[in-house]
Amino acid sequence: MLTQRQVVDYSLQRRALLAEVYSGRTGTMEVCDASPYLLRAAKFHGTPTDVTCPVCRKEPLTHVSWVYGDELKHAAGSARTTEELARMANLFEEFTVYVVEVCRTCSWNHLVQSYVLGTRGVDKPRRRTAAE
Repeated sequence: MLTQRQVVDYSLQRRALLAEVYSGRTGTMEVCDASPYLLRAAKFHGTPTDVTCPVCRKEPLTHVSWVYGDELKHAAGSARTTEELARMANLFEEFTVYVVEVCRTCSWNHLVQSYVLGTRGVDKPRRRTAAE
């Protein structure tokens, strides 16, 4: 998206957590704890990926995008599809998107990325006059 900025990638944190799980220092019950609300959002608002679940290795992960921002009011804290994010990026000045990967089989979930969307700081096209 054109207005995506302040991108934070959480892949190092994810890799460290998975190393803890694979070594046995952290149990799978501690990391496979997705709430029913998150699992439902993955089903209806998620974007399927090609990445297989790193814990159960049974199903591809689903990315769920959550939106937060003061300007969103009642829509803050809700899951949104990619198409909805594109529309919202043109409607609101600024809001934050948190992308969570979810396995609908074993309930693995982890924050993958966060970024800011919106029209703030984006140059709007200037209207031309008839003389131009």
